[in-house]
Amino acid sequence: MANQISVRYLGHACFEFNFNGTKVLTDPFITYNPLAKDIDVSELSPDYIMLSHAHEDHVADLANIQQQSGATVAAIVETANWVRRQGVPEDKVIEFNFGGTLNLPFGKVKMVYALHTNSTPDGAYGGAPCGFVFFVGDKKIYFAGDTALTLEMKLLEDLQLDWAFLPIGGHYTMDMYDAVKAANFIQCDNIIGMHYDTFSPVTIDTVEARRMFQDAGLNLNLLALGESIAL
Repeated sequence: MANQISVRYLGHACFEFNFNGTKVLTDPFITYNPLAKDIDVSELSPDYIMLSHAHEDHVADLANIQQQSGATVAAIVETANWVRRQGVPEDKVIEFNFGGTLNLPFGKVKMVYALHTNSTPDGAYGGAPCGFVFFVGDKKIYFAGDTALTLEMKLLEDLQLDWAFLPIGGHYTMDMYDAVKAANFIQCDNIIGMHYDTFSPVTIDTVEARRMFQDAGLNLNLLALGESIAL
């Protein structure tokens, strides 16, 4: 049976993946995102929530969405400890670390390096930030999380990634120029941009971004809020 894989953009770095019927949500930040006012958080019912790190613009809706959905939350060890402190039951928290791979009903998830910082909304140490590679059927999808350009990305080039979700907004993460370099490091042509236009420091010229990626022979997708595409 062919893979039925799609993704819906919910703003910033929040995406709702549909992996053959299993819903996987990344970095839930909707209620406090001024651009995501048309997304109804109460209708979200993921099976899993993946956290790249615990900065507020990646976890603000975590507790509410987990409570209403019963989702299992996966994160690096120290961020997972913060998740437990939000009242998420122990059997709904998966902690793992760099190099670790989860075997889940929809496929595998490997934790990979990200160059950023990490603290929790209450000011505690959140461990290191991270990214994820999803292996679903014959598809390989890289979710970079918040990261600067780093040579560690070259470790992914032999995976033959089908898609990569890369931050392009600059200021807190790499910008569109470094994201083009990142796409070359990982040898992936199909890019979905994230972490841009949410706040004034990360506002970008989307026309320039599309032109740059096109000139580099890359396919940059800048999804509209709520837009879904097949992967």
